[in-house]
Amino acid sequence: MYYYGTHATPANVLSANFSWPSDTFSSSPYFNDRGSNGVAQPITERIHPHSRPIVSYYSPKGVGAHHYGERHPMKPARLTLTNELVFGYGLHNQIHNIYDVRSATREELQAYHDSDYLDFLSKVTPANQSEMRNLIEKFNCGEDCPIFADMYDFSRMYAGASLAGARKLCAGTTDIAINWSGGLHHAKRGEPSGFCYVNDIVLAILELLRYHPRVLYIDIDIHHGDGVELAFYQSDRVMTVSFHKYTGDFFPGTGKLDDNGYGAGKNFALNVPLLDGIDDDMYLTIFKTIIEDTVASFRPSAIVLQCGADSLGSDRLGAFNLSIAAHGECVNFVRAFNVPLLVVGGGGYTLRNVCRCWTYETSVLVGVSIPNELPRTVYDSFFADSQWKLHPPLSGRVENQNTPTSLQRITISIRNKLRYLQGAPSVAMQEIPPDIQGFLKDEERTQEEIEEEISTATAGEQRMDVSIARNEFFDGDKDVDHDSPPTPPSRAPRSSARRGGRARGGRGKARGRGRVSSASVIDDDDDDDDDPPVSRRSTRGRGKGRAGKARAVVPDVQTEADSDTPIASNGT
Repeated sequence: MYYYGTHATPANVLSANFSWPSDTFSSSPYFNDRGSNGVAQPITERIHPHSRPIVSYYSPKGVGAHHYGERHPMKPARLTLTNELVFGYGLHNQIHNIYDVRSATREELQAYHDSDYLDFLSKVTPANQSEMRNLIEKFNCGEDCPIFADMYDFSRMYAGASLAGARKLCAGTTDIAINWSGGLHHAKRGEPSGFCYVNDIVLAILELLRYHPRVLYIDIDIHHGDGVELAFYQSDRVMTVSFHKYTGDFFPGTGKLDDNGYGAGKNFALNVPLLDGIDDDMYLTIFKTIIEDTVASFRPSAIVLQCGADSLGSDRLGAFNLSIAAHGECVNFVRAFNVPLLVVGGGGYTLRNVCRCWTYETSVLVGVSIPNELPRTVYDSFFADSQWKLHPPLSGRVENQNTPTSLQRITISIRNKLRYLQGAPSVAMQEIPPDIQGFLKDEERTQEEIEEEISTATAGEQRMDVSIARNEFFDGDKDVDHDSPPTPPSRAPRSSARRGGRARGGRGKARGRGRVSSASVIDDDDDDDDDPPVSRRSTRGRGKGRAGKARAVVPDVQTEADSDTPIASNGT
């Protein structure tokens, strides 16, 4: 028997007249009496280590213990509740790896954020905020973005988790990375905004661009994903699609239908402005239509999905009528594209609904169904008002101001913008962006981290095509379970080659030309439309019986793999 809230004491230490206190959990009901309401039993079957897709779960230790303030709507404690439900359902047994990741370094944050802004975040505290009042006003801190204890450490935690997931996706060691602590999409390069201090999404996309030629960002938060859109507003390698409420005065006040990018990024920023009260059917119809057309036109090689739960019905700051099932169906629809996927959290200010939503979406991502009854946890009292159900009624409380005609107008406008793309942008010869990890060269790394670094630095030459179907086992060239040795490739008869004469270019000079460019991340103060001219360099090579190879010039960058360590691993 486990005594919750007490510590085991050796028998020889107890005195003769010792007795357990009458108010310990062991002598009183630990969980609420649910009466006729059922209890979900945890999943005990463990996932097969070679099954696909590989799902990784990132949960920095202590990230849910931070506190914005007594009356502030942002409650990091929702992350603690989410983890309790995820483990209570036994979903950790269906996740390949669970990581307690390290925090992001200063050098990693500087890949996007200004140095003086990071200096401010690292120095300001509740104790010295009166002395730094001028800087607080300069960097736009106030009621929405208050100064609270360990604010900088909190920001580094959730940013480090998103970066760790992006690195695993680049290395090919995971297919779906989940970080519910991330998704803070409002932060700008040099100031906080909308409860967000560091934009972990921008940092993760920058990391993904080191390997993936095109990244699609999808935002289903009720607030416009302005910080991410602004960062890539002039880039054609990142397409942003945001589904949000827009009235002109609803925060952040951006995200009009006509805002669609600038310069090279023209028509690569798509906004879907919605009105109050949109229901499940309308939302899913427009979401699936636009995302399907976007994926077909842009053809992303990686997707980042922001799952802000303030778009649910009954949210403290929201005004939609979405149910948890509909919110999760959006996640399931994106997952079905079988593209490397980074899933992050975001908004959500009714705690009991946020943790239920993200728990349900975790089950969707791992591909298992869970019952409507909640499992027993230490937070049973939080869910008593809904009879401990996973899917309480949330919709119908706000009048739906959207009409089929208005949604059709939005859909037609988005499709017209997608026609201007004329196919996905080509990135055949692209410079690998500088490594944003910025570690010391002599820091110790594990063999797994070194292999991941090699896989990323060589643009995926060590990656292997993977099977995506769940429980379909790996059968690549490096599989140790081959039933028979691989058949060597057949060669064409020499006589046929000789009859055709000597192949042109087989003995002689081959010429290659590569174009090297970097994905630009722009600030709101940057008005330049055109990129600076890019130098080209051609390489001439000679070879006997073989053509020369074109080689791209890649700068010498300092790299080091992530140092996150798995705290749980199911067979891997």
